[in-house]
Amino acid sequence: MKILGIGNAIVDVICKVEDKFITQNNLTKSTMKLVDEAEFKKLLSSLKIEETVSGGSVANSIVGLSQLGNKVGFIGKVSDDNLGNKYEEGLKKEKVEFFYSKKKETIPTGTCLILITPDSERTMVTFLGTAGKINENDINTNAVKSSEILFLEGYLWDEGEPKKAFEKAINNANKVAMSLSDLFCVERHKPHFLDLVKNKLDITFANEQEIMSLINAKKFDEVINFAKEINKLIVITRGDKGAVAINENDIAECSAKSNLKIKDLTGAGDLFAGGFLHGLINNKSTKESLETGTEMSSKVIQIIGARLN
Repeated sequence: MKILGIGNAIVDVICKVEDKFITQNNLTKSTMKLVDEAEFKKLLSSLKIEETVSGGSVANSIVGLSQLGNKVGFIGKVSDDNLGNKYEEGLKKEKVEFFYSKKKETIPTGTCLILITPDSERTMVTFLGTAGKINENDINTNAVKSSEILFLEGYLWDEGEPKKAFEKAINNANKVAMSLSDLFCVERHKPHFLDLVKNKLDITFANEQEIMSLINAKKFDEVINFAKEINKLIVITRGDKGAVAINENDIAECSAKSNLKIKDLTGAGDLFAGGFLHGLINNKSTKESLETGTEMSSKVIQIIGARLN
């Protein structure tokens, strides 16, 4: 198997809202907020659902990789309930091998409310459900060992059981890639993430805000110097400034595509990572890998949702 993803198995519930919905509910635009089941249901009760789809950041990347013809797998915790069944069916349909046998859990399958405002920005409200309870027993070590690259998401990292699951997976992996996921996520776990990036990961994906927050940088040059110092591959998306990959002294850049009809930014980073990893495991140059990532993210932001059809 080329790549195995481990991440939060979350069902995305996509809704269109006006800006005032974001402010009235004390949400911060284009970030992700964790809520309990009661708050999630309360928010959802006043909304019209556009679409429901199997999601989760790394799962979106893995589906993108599968669509590009790679043999891939995914581990994520779901319950044996309606959403859990939908989740598994969604992955099977995309030819992703699901290395997790679901059972009836006390907590339901996780869901994420994706609120799309008229400016195409997406604000996420997540009830992690059983996805956030992943533990080391949920990690299939044979699947980890038999994959060329293990791909993790920062969203998954949490003290306690998920951290143990993370460590077990990393200790059995041939090569490890991780996405920093979200600015709040980085700020919550800064010392741990910094340790991971410096010492445990071979490849780190981040956007400019996330990586600058991680190393407390004031200027982007500091990020370049940091990446050169630690001698790992760091891949950074910079919005309309394009993307850059730093590997030792090799710096590759790719400009952003212009004249796109942007509908929804959900999944842009996920599909970028999927496209980049596709290039990497198919022996493309760093620049070509950046271009494939950019191509994939450009496609997904012109449709609603985080999956290409």
